Amino acid sequence: MLKNFKDMKGVIAIATTPFDNENLIDFDSVDRLSNYYLESEVSGVTILGVMGEAHKLNIEEQKLLIKRYINKLSGKVPVIVGVSNAGLDNLELLSKFSMDSGASGVMVSGNNGLKNDDQIKFYFNQVIDRTKDIPICLQDYPPTTNVYFSESVINSIMESHPSIEMFKHEDCPGHNKLSRLLRYRENNLKRIYSVFVGNGGLYVPQELERGADGIMTGFAFTEMLVSLYNLFFNDEKEKAEDLFDIYLPLIRHEQQFGIGLGLRKFVLQKRGIIKSLNVRSPGPILTKDDVVEINHLLNRLNSKLIEKGLPIPKGIN
Repeated sequence: MLKNFKDMKGVIAIATTPFDNENLIDFDSVDRLSNYYLESEVSGVTILGVMGEAHKLNIEEQKLLIKRYINKLSGKVPVIVGVSNAGLDNLELLSKFSMDSGASGVMVSGNNGLKNDDQIKFYFNQVIDRTKDIPICLQDYPPTTNVYFSESVINSIMESHPSIEMFKHEDCPGHNKLSRLLRYRENNLKRIYSVFVGNGGLYVPQELERGADGIMTGFAFTEMLVSLYNLFFNDEKEKAEDLFDIYLPLIRHEQQFGIGLGLRKFVLQKRGIIKSLNVRSPGPILTKDDVVEINHLLNRLNSKLIEKGLPIPKGIN
């Protein structure tokens, strides 16, 4: 399903890559995840992002996963494929394969090793030359890429490359940077692009209030993010914040570096959406204490939702 990135709003789910206990891709769980995202009424799905463990998959595995997700989601919601890669040849190959398979576009982050604005601009000149007119989401996520995009280099890249139609803002702390980028977009650019926010959803109410167009993250309760977004843009902002507050302990807990992905997969498994919580090695293995903590938080979530008369997500009680 093709759709202009620049017009997108709402919630774009970041999909996991489910594995079985033999470390092979679990395609049945891919199908269940796809159905879950559709039932949650997302605006799109991003695959092979940071949460998708793309760096642990070989090229053939990535192609199989791209095909499976797109076959399940095509014609229903746009699919964005993360193609960031240490080599431009692989980035180009996966970008073209994704589009030929039915993706709406690709997501690209800075390549580890880019140290200054000139290097970043030169790199994205090369990326655009390789991808031609493929719609791109530019991801700014310094905690994982070690690449810092200044506001001036972001504005310069956006002015120079119209095929970059979406920006994913994950710098932290970054609220004022977000505001300045949005003001520059509105007042200085002769074109529009969409701005989505991530960081596990930690700052969603504040980022939406500052003008972000939507949310793109992998929190294990996608339907809550959709409800929050809808409340916010139906001018029920206090209800949106109240809902967010109930889930915030889990959002915060999932955002731990190192074990966060393991915790998300644990919740998705507990909810019956994927079969196994396995993270491909090297990756986190939850301890008994980790499991006790996450179950305690899920029990508290269940109690708070009952107390407020709100829907109880499947599998948490």
